[in-house]
Order: sequence, then structure tokens, then C-alpha cells
Amino acid sequence: MSAPSFSSFPPAFSSFPDIEPGPSQRASTPQDRDRDSKKRKKDREEKQHREKIKEKPHWPRHDESDEDRRYSEKHQRDKGYGATDDERRKAKEDLSRTRLTDEYDARRATSPPLFYTDRKADFLNVRYGGLYAGDVPRHHLVGRGRKILGLESAWSVVHRGNNGIEIGIGSRRKVPGLTDSSTRHLLASATTRRLLPSSGDQYKYEEVEGFLRISSGGRRHVEPSYRSITAPKQDAEESESQSSSSDPESSEDDSYTTPMSSLQATIKDLEERLAADPSSITSWLSLLSHTLSTVPITSKNAPRARSEITLSVLSRALSAHPSNAQSKTLRLRYLKAGEEAWNASKLRDEWEEALKVGGIDLWIEWLDWRIRRADDGVDGIVDDARRALHSLSDSEADEVGKLRIFWRVAVAFREAGYVERATALFQAQAEFAYKMPPPLSAQPLDAQLDSLEEFWESEAPRIGEPGATGWSSWYSSGRPDIPGPSAQSPPNLSTSDRDPYRQWSARELLYDRTHVLPRRSADSDADADPYSTILFSDIRPLLVSLHSSRARHTLRLIFLAFLGLHVPGLADSLSADPRDSTDARWTHGHLVTAPYLAALFPPKSPARRITADAQAGVLIGREPEYRSAFGPVKNWSCGILGPFEGIGLRLLAWGPEDVAEVNHDLVRGVFRHCKFAGQEDAEWDVLSLAFETVANADSASRISKQLLAMAPDSLRHWAAHARLQRHRGRIKDARKVYQTVLTSRLDRPGEGQMWWDWAELEWLAGASDATLEVTLRAAGAQGSGGTAILRAKRSLEEASLPSGTDPKEREAWIKLRALLELLTASPGAAMVVFDDHLGAMKVGTPAHEGLTIASLALLYYHGTILRNPVPPALLRERAERAVEEYPSNTVILGMFLEAEKGQGIWGRVRAMLGENTTDGVAKEKDLPRRVLEVWVAGWEKSRWEAEQERTRSGLSAAAQADRTRGSSALWRLYIEFEIRMGQLERAKKLLFRAVGECPMTKELYLVAFGPLRNVFSRRELHEFAETMAERGLRMRRGLDEEIEDFGGEEKARAEDNEDEEMDEIELNARELRRLMPY
Repeated sequence: MSAPSFSSFPPAFSSFPDIEPGPSQRASTPQDRDRDSKKRKKDREEKQHREKIKEKPHWPRHDESDEDRRYSEKHQRDKGYGATDDERRKAKEDLSRTRLTDEYDARRATSPPLFYTDRKADFLNVRYGGLYAGDVPRHHLVGRGRKILGLESAWSVVHRGNNGIEIGIGSRRKVPGLTDSSTRHLLASATTRRLLPSSGDQYKYEEVEGFLRISSGGRRHVEPSYRSITAPKQDAEESESQSSSSDPESSEDDSYTTPMSSLQATIKDLEERLAADPSSITSWLSLLSHTLSTVPITSKNAPRARSEITLSVLSRALSAHPSNAQSKTLRLRYLKAGEEAWNASKLRDEWEEALKVGGIDLWIEWLDWRIRRADDGVDGIVDDARRALHSLSDSEADEVGKLRIFWRVAVAFREAGYVERATALFQAQAEFAYKMPPPLSAQPLDAQLDSLEEFWESEAPRIGEPGATGWSSWYSSGRPDIPGPSAQSPPNLSTSDRDPYRQWSARELLYDRTHVLPRRSADSDADADPYSTILFSDIRPLLVSLHSSRARHTLRLIFLAFLGLHVPGLADSLSADPRDSTDARWTHGHLVTAPYLAALFPPKSPARRITADAQAGVLIGREPEYRSAFGPVKNWSCGILGPFEGIGLRLLAWGPEDVAEVNHDLVRGVFRHCKFAGQEDAEWDVLSLAFETVANADSASRISKQLLAMAPDSLRHWAAHARLQRHRGRIKDARKVYQTVLTSRLDRPGEGQMWWDWAELEWLAGASDATLEVTLRAAGAQGSGGTAILRAKRSLEEASLPSGTDPKEREAWIKLRALLELLTASPGAAMVVFDDHLGAMKVGTPAHEGLTIASLALLYYHGTILRNPVPPALLRERAERAVEEYPSNTVILGMFLEAEKGQGIWGRVRAMLGENTTDGVAKEKDLPRRVLEVWVAGWEKSRWEAEQERTRSGLSAAAQADRTRGSSALWRLYIEFEIRMGQLERAKKLLFRAVGECPMTKELYLVAFGPLRNVFSRRELHEFAETMAERGLRMRRGLDEEIEDFGGEEKARAEDNEDEEMDEIELNARELRRLMPY
């Protein structure tokens, strides 16, 4: 049967072929012939009707069809009965849609096409310029406009518009969602229209005598204008004015251009400023940040695209002005971007060109790049470090810079598995800096190193080892032969796992954490592991001579940090610009130790937590449960908080997680031998007392009394002893210390801090009268009346003026002044005192940061700890401003969380966790901030599951950011997060990326043998071991030896047979062999 031809008139049912079998399948009957005759007669009548329609004018096309008319009449009849029930109608529609979908699927599989498309055009389209909406040749509406003639019954018309119709299964139109591609494209598109200000009056109605006269809302009968014989004069004037003003309007429309977005306007403004001043480094960096904001860091191929943008902008900046080429900030960003786009030779040449500028920041970044390249293993690291050390001078700043290089090399040794060599490096440098014999102090550097080598090769006890007395004591005693300490016995591996790969990984990790001190050549196990015995020639090229007191003090703090006792803010304080320092990438390895990981991630709860209770049939939500707002991550500027200055209920800066993985005996030895001889060293003594308090509070009290016996007049020692008593809960003993020491006001160093400690003790105990009395005594005022309070305020104001005293001392007097205002007035008045002093300080300085923390702590103690009425907005608003100024300060972030507790809206907290922007520019986050955000996701105990994707997104952004991408601690945390979420395959992919970014980190490789053993095949594990050997990583025992001891190759293959069978490639190969030859 041939396809019928559709013309411009509506098609009829007879135009379509019959579904019945054709004549080849059955013979015709009389009934069929009768039906055919009736059909031909009906066709002739319809043809005559169409010819009559053609004779009529074509433009009035608004005649309704019979179907539409019947539907309209029925709609009018049904309208009087009111609206149907919504739920019943929805249920009917859902049931109908399901039935129609099933029917359509069933018929589509067996039925042939039931309609044909007519390609013949309507000749009247040329005359009238378009299709007639009621007579479109391609389709014909039936069934009250809901169906299309010839289309399956499951499909319905869901929308009719000027551009055509939309069909779908069911009767409802699908509304685009926010996740659809069209919606995302619309949201991401630039602005195409804008509202132009009116050139006329501001209001629609004219102002008359101070008010706007508007028309009434009622409708009035107004005759049409065409019935008026003469036009009013006002209308004529308006038409004339409109015609006269049409020219400027048309010219304005002709000159109209697409409006610029805020980002485009900002970039244009920056380009204009750079054209006027091309040497502005700040403007170039701002232009780079705004340009990079167009490519989100988590988008596809973001690293490559962002690097190309950075190279384009910074290449202009470096060539725009001669002084820009000397900018270290521009050079470092330029080279970081080049790592993604350049080949190895070009990148090496660019680094050599940049090193001509000089500066410790460039040298430390160059050394970090060389370590991440892993070209020549550990020997190459030593050569590169020697070159960097020789490029620096003997000034105080360069001595601190040498210590940064020294620290970086020691961390690289430890990450590569050479833990004994890294510890020996610090031992030798500490002997050289603190235990040098007096007769050798005037000798040349080579002579001093020769004498130190003699001491080292004698294998006498060194700093940190039992029985150590130091190089100076050994030299003055006539260089005796003192036997070294006995070798440590190998620790027992407590594991019941029989897998040889897991056992090998656990043993390597255990030995790296316990065997930190170098062995002696006389030890029985020295020959079995030659890397455990360290010769002086292995560390001599890296030793430096230190003369300034700052460098010598920095060395011992670095030694503590290397041993695992984190000193907050130390790494950033060593850089010339602490906010741009990236040393935290390799200095914060303590964040991924076992105690920290246990504190960062919430514990697994097997039972589902009940979030609501039912009372009389009504659901009542339970009160949210929170963890402490002050988490395990501790980060603030160096010196802002002392060792005994905690926040909240914790009175110490360190916690149990900070000392859990630390070798206590080794740290005690460092505190004992690295003390400055011949002078009072109160800061070091207080630091050692704080460590002992966390490790063993009972022995700390005894040590504190010994320190007081050696320095009875030191107020800092007495303040530390009183703080120790407060920590142990002995408030009366602490009060007795204050009353005894502060009997008179003698203006001694540390007196203001001690007066504040006493006032704080009484205030937190709830004794307001005693607190006021102590504050007045600190100010030297007598009595307690209004006159004494005014005199005390004046005295405290004078004491808090800027002077050459210790910044912590001035801060103590300011806090006393604010506390006095709090006790006698209100919290708002106390904040005015802080604001007056903060306004005179520069934002970003340690003094400003410390006073900001003090102001927040005063509100937190007054409202949260002491339960006094305080407007919640007071703490919340100040905490929000403080977070903007110091985004990585964990104390301020803890105050911010306390202010948000119980608000019920997590909008501000989510904004802090997300990749937020300022003026369209994404904010950079350092490693401590990224780690803290992981902890904040589980701060509210019931929200950890809901915040997992947000946490994953933050870690993914950190893994691609230039500031944190090269951090092995970040990759270890990211992988641990996926392991705890049960995403082992995703963790495996991350591990391959991690070893590519940090190829010299042994612990990353061992993750494949331990937690990810189930997703790694035996072949992949052996390839990992070969890669470790090629890159020079130290393995205390070879993997092949472990496998042989376990039972040989065959037994290992049998144990690993289950994993091999699950290999996807092997499964595909077996299936293909089974199906052969088909």
C-alpha cells in the first residue's frame, strides 16, 4: 500500500493504511466491498468540502474543530461542579502514565509504524509568511488536543507553544531542574540585558505638594480616541515631544552594546591601572586571581587550563617592567604554573634563570622541586642542599634560611625511610650549636668540624641518648672512650594477619617509628642493616655554623617539631612573608599520625542514630550533639599563645594527641641539653614544663619546683607553676602562689601577665567581687568605690600604651582594662576597649592577632562558660570578621563554631567549608585549614554522613591547588578519608596520583601493601616495590625476602589466588577462551 499524500487541509482517518491483513493474506468478502464503497463516498464528500474552503478567504483561521468545540462545552459544564481533589487527580495521572508506558513498551516491540510523514509544503505559507497553527501539515491534534493522529496512545501533548508542540509519555510536562545541562548553561551565561535609568522623572506620577497623586483603582468608562473629532492639545504636545526625542533614543539604541559582568568590569579596571603603573605587583596578582576565577579548580582539566592562563598573565607581568623580573612572588607563581606546561629542560632553564634573583624563598622552593623530581635519590638531595646552603651569607636572616633548608632535608630523609640519618643530622647540629668546647669557638669552621667528627666517630653518647654529657664535656675530659648506648631490641609485631604483604608493610612502618636513633658499629645487627649506622661523612656537608641567638633558638624548636612535638606557627614565622609561606606542606607530618587521624574522623557507630522522638504522635527533634569546638588541629602565629595558655576548659596548648607518638626520653634529652648556658632561659624552661605536664603531671610538679629553686626571682617561672596547679585542679594552691608573689607592684618583667592570670582565675571561678579587687590591685588603686575604679581605668590605660616592652605584657594590661569595663559596665563597653587598640594596630601582625583572640575569648568565657546574658550576635559578628582576617587560626575558627552552635542554619559553616570567594576570587587555603575542615565536617555528630561529599570536594580542590598539591600529608589524609568511607577503588586511584606528586615518600607506597591490599594484585605490589628501589627509598628488608620466608613463590601465589581471580583482565581473557571459536 502506498503512502497517502497530505495536503494543506487536515488529514482524515481514511488517509492512513488499515491495520488489517492485506489481500495477499485473505480473500475479500461482501462486507469488505460494502465498506469500501462507503469509504469512497465519504472521500468524495470530504473533497467537495475542501474545495469550498479553498474558495473562502484564507486569513480568518480561528474556526474551531468539532472536537475542540465539544471539549470547550464539556469544560464549561464541568466548571460548575468545582475543582477535583488534587490527590485523587494525581493518583489517576500516575496510574494512567504507568499503564500507558507499559502498553507503549509492549506494542512498540511488535507493531509496525502506524503513520507516515508528509513532506509536501503548504503553498499558502508563502502568502501569509508562516504555518497556520490550526492546520500544520506534519501533525493533527485529536482527543481534545491531547493526542496526535497516528501516534502511539502512550504519547500525549504536554505543551503547546508558538514554536510547536512538546510530547511525552503521560500528561505532565517535565520542568527543567537545576542540574540539567540547559539550566547550568543559563546560569553560567553572562548578562545580556540591563535596566537603564530613566532620563525623566524618578517617579511614574508627578509629585504635587509633597505627595504623589495616583489614579483610583476603579475602572472608568473612557471613550475610544478614534471617536474624538479633535485631539487634545496635551496629546499633540506629547506626540511632538515624543517625535523630537525619538532621534536620541534611536541613536542610543544603535550604540547599545552587551553590558559587562562584574568580573569583566573588574578585569578592565585592573588593566587600566596596570597600563598606568605596570610595576604594581599587587595589581598583577589581582588580575591573575580574577582571571583564574573563570576556571574552577575542581573542573575538568583545570590544572592544565589554569597553568596556561597563569603563564600568559605572568609572562606579561615579568616583561612589563624591569623591576617585575626581580619579584620573587611573580617568579614562584610563574614556575609553579610551568610545571604543568613545560618540558623538563625548559623548566630547568627557567629555574636557573630565577635563581639568579636570589633569596631564601626561591632556594627553598627550588630544593622542594628537586626533591619532588626524585632524579638522583638521596645523594642528589644532599648535592642540591649543599648548593643552596653555599648560596646564602652569614647574616641572621640567612642563618634562619639555612635552618629551613636543613629542616627540609631532614624531613626528606625521614620520608624516604632514612630515619636514623635524619635524627643523626639533628644530633650533630645540636652538638655543634650548644656543646662546642670553648677553646674551639675561635677556630675556623673546618677545624671545628674535624673535632666534632672525632667526637662522633668515638661513638660516645650524643644529645637525646641515655648517658649523654655532650661534646664539650667529652673534649674537656681528655677524649675518653665512652661506650655508646645499647642497641634497642626489635619491637614485636602484634598482628594476626597471615598475608605476607601486609606483614611486610606493618613491620616497615613499625621500625621506622621506633628505630629513630642511629646504631653503633659495634652493635650485632649493624651489619644486617648498613643504613642504621651513620658516619660523620654522611652528614658533614649539611652542618651549618650559627652565631645569632635567634638562629640558635630556632634550631631547638625545629628539633622538637621534627621529633613530633608540634610548635604552632613555627614554620610560617621563619619566612619573610608568613601568609605566603608554603613550608606547611612538609612540616605538618604530625597531622597524619594515628592519634591525629583518630581525632579528626568521627568514630564509626554501627547502630543508626535516632534523630527524633515521638510524644503523643508528634515527632520531636532531639537536641544536636556537638564535639568540642576546639579540635586537634592547632595553628596560630608563633608566640600568640604560650604553652600554658589554652582555650576553653583546656589550660594547655598541647593535648594528649600531640605527645602520643613522641619518644618521651628523646624529647626530655633535647630539653635538658639544648638549654642556653650561663643565662636565664625562662621560655625554654616553661616549654619543657608544659611538655612534662602533658606527659606526666606528677613529675611536672617536681620539675617545676626544681626550676623555681634555680630561678626564685623569675615571675615567668612562678606564673608557669601557678598554671600547673590550676591544670591539676588545685585552685587554692594557685591562688596562694599569686598572693605570695604579687604582694607589691614593682614593675617587673612578666608582672602584667601574672596579674591577668590571677584575675582570670577568680573570674572563671565565679567570684566577681574578688576579680574586681584583684584588678584594682593590679592598677594600684585603693578602695572599691567609683573614684578608685576611675583611677584604676586611667592607670591601666597608661600601662597599655605602646612601648618597647614585650607585646604579651601589653596585651595582659589591655585585657585587664577590658575586664574591668566588663565587670563595671557591659560586654559592649569591654569590646570598645579592644577596638580602640585594634584600630591602632596593623592587621596581620602577631600583636593584632593575639588581641583579636583575647577579645573573642573574653566574650566566650563571659557568655558560654559563665552563662551570663550576652547578645549572640556580638560574638558571632566579631568571630566572622576575625575569620576573614585570620582564616587559618584554629582558635578563631573554634570561636566561630561556638557562635554558630544551636543556630539551626549551617549556611555560614558551609560557606567556610566550601570553596568560597571574595570579590570573585577564590581564597587560598593552607594545609592546616584543609585538615581542620575535615574535622569540622564531623563537629556535629549527626552531620558527618551529610557532609561527606563536601569534605571530598574540599580535599579534591586541595589536591589540585598549587599551595597544597605537593604535600604528602594531604595525600595521606585524602586516601585515609576514602578508605574510611569504604571507597577502596577510589583510594587506589588517588594513591597513584599521590606517588606521582610525592615520589620520595615511603609511607604512601606502603598504603598499597596495607589498607589497600584487597584492591591491589600481586603483580602491582611487586611493581610498587620495584619503583621504591629504583627511586632510592630505603627498605629495611626486601619484599622478596619476606615472601620467601613466608613459604616461597608458589605458596604466595596460592595465598593470593583469590585476588588474581578477581582481576578484570584475567576474567575477560577466560571468558574469551571459553567462547572460542564463536
